Amino acid sequence: MKILVAVKRVIDGPIRVAKGKIEPVVPKFSMNPFDSIALEEAVRMKEKNMAKEILAVSMGPRAVQDTLRTALALGADRALHIPSEVELEPLAVARLMAAVAKKEAPDMLLMGKQAVDDDSNQTGQMVAALLGWPQGTFASEVKIQEEETSSSSSSSSSSSSGSSSTRVLVTREVDKGSEVLSLSLPAVITADLRLNTPRFVTLPKAMAAKRRAIETLMMEQLGVDKSPQYELLDVSEPPKRKAGVRVSSVAELVHKLHHEAKVL
Repeated sequence: MKILVAVKRVIDGPIRVAKGKIEPVVPKFSMNPFDSIALEEAVRMKEKNMAKEILAVSMGPRAVQDTLRTALALGADRALHIPSEVELEPLAVARLMAAVAKKEAPDMLLMGKQAVDDDSNQTGQMVAALLGWPQGTFASEVKIQEEETSSSSSSSSSSSSGSSSTRVLVTREVDKGSEVLSLSLPAVITADLRLNTPRFVTLPKAMAAKRRAIETLMMEQLGVDKSPQYELLDVSEPPKRKAGVRVSSVAELVHKLHHEAKVL
């Protein structure tokens, strides 16, 4: 089984709003935590001999290669960089991932349920729709299941032959608990927080990853329309909260809630 994992470079640390956009207070970046969980799940499948190859994909400026080298150090077999100097919207990312999936023909596409910088929670669902693949979002558990399929034919006598097909069971969290989906492959799965706990990068593997090659694929080669679908007009901080007041009795609290805050 071949697994394609999307990994995104995100701000790692405090942020501020400046000139109508979000900027890092300290220029520090790391792999999106939910993508780290998706990559860890792929690596665990490979360790159990359920997967033969893991391809990590990231889009953005040259600096995202640091994130891809982290993916290599964590267990990815190959790393693919799609250069882009402009910020890509979820639909553009989904189109690019779909194009890569058609080119690489993976059995499974894993990614985080959302990125912690924009919190869009859109890319996985869009990729599945573009590819026409089944999807399991907000996955808290993933199990590979081998199913026996049989076919029979009869004339004067009947004979049957059996073969196995692979499905994936995805436990996903919903408002009232959890549900289990049985998906045929290929499929798109997005990782939730409780799927696993990612491992740390060891120094020897980090050093070895620096010497490994990273493949590059230009957007023009994929023939994808990355034009923006919306315009961000402004980003502003929420209004500062007013100082609280002390009340001397329950009656005074109820009075203030009813007449001043008008919530009762």
